[in-house]
Amino acid sequence: MAILLVTIFLGITTAGWTPSSSAALPAGNAITDGKALLRYALPIDNKPVRQLQASLEDISAQLRANRRWGAISKDISQASRILDKPSQILTSVPEERQPQAEAWITELKSGVGKLEELAKSKDKEQILEERGKLLNLVTQLEESMVKEFPFEVPAQYSNLPQLKGRATVEIKTNKGDLTLVVDGYSAPVTAGNFVDLVHRGFYNGLEFTRSEESYFLQTGDPEGKDVGFIDPNTGKYRAIPLEVLVEGDKAPTYGITLEEAGRYVDMPVLPFSAFGAVVMARPESEVNGGSSQFFFFLFEPELTPAGRNLLDGRYAVFGYLTEGKEVLDKLKAGDKIESAKVVQGIENLVEPQAA
Repeated sequence: MAILLVTIFLGITTAGWTPSSSAALPAGNAITDGKALLRYALPIDNKPVRQLQASLEDISAQLRANRRWGAISKDISQASRILDKPSQILTSVPEERQPQAEAWITELKSGVGKLEELAKSKDKEQILEERGKLLNLVTQLEESMVKEFPFEVPAQYSNLPQLKGRATVEIKTNKGDLTLVVDGYSAPVTAGNFVDLVHRGFYNGLEFTRSEESYFLQTGDPEGKDVGFIDPNTGKYRAIPLEVLVEGDKAPTYGITLEEAGRYVDMPVLPFSAFGAVVMARPESEVNGGSSQFFFFLFEPELTPAGRNLLDGRYAVFGYLTEGKEVLDKLKAGDKIESAKVVQGIENLVEPQAA
């Protein structure tokens, strides 16, 4: 099953794929952390919690930029001010979840206080560790704000599994373990297909079949002549449509690349800007021909700058690696998935409603 990656990797320029007016990659600091991208992709609308998240996220950027301690102190102060007004955050949390949300806010206040002390001592490693803990709490707080699934999936895809929420998958390989979070809020059909196949045990024992250093690692090709999943209920190849949710849109675009739709500069909610983006593979000429094969995007800034990647809108990202970067770095074609298991969120999987 061919994908377009190698062609692009071997040197086709941006201008060859987009009009000259949009050929340049935009300036600015694109988000390259999968966990942060997953947080920002949640369908919530609470400005204070987003400001809290942004302040904590920025600490890492400031530490990389020659340890700008003044800017770090400013980020911490802003986080503290936001947490001093918990009612503004709690207004977006359903009443039955508010006691737990209040407990998380209390933990966050304590943690931000600890960050203030660590900033005074300029302990970089301790600051990063505490920041990570706080952002995990922010993730839980933001997830508690999601009240319902944000849109209706087109009825024509009711014969396919759908993930109405998120799920966490653990993959054991011969080189070590990977953890990834797949996002049904942004790609319910693509994520639902993947979670269904993991739950069936489809990926257990499969090899990684294709790899390009600093670019991608692909798997999901079953043994035998088939190149995808044959549904035992129908005896047919399960084809998954291209599914891309664009920033600002209320629902994903299906069955067409963003380039074909004339949306050259629009950015997906789940972009190709993080190491370990989890992506549906497909035949080069069949936009709706994906099935079981997927790949990990091995983001390398010098080859594929974050901000606007040539693959954005051409392939469907449906999740990100959250643990196991050092393992993914080691995996090559010929390595093997020993097992894959849904460890959280299987209740969000909706079975097909039609044959």
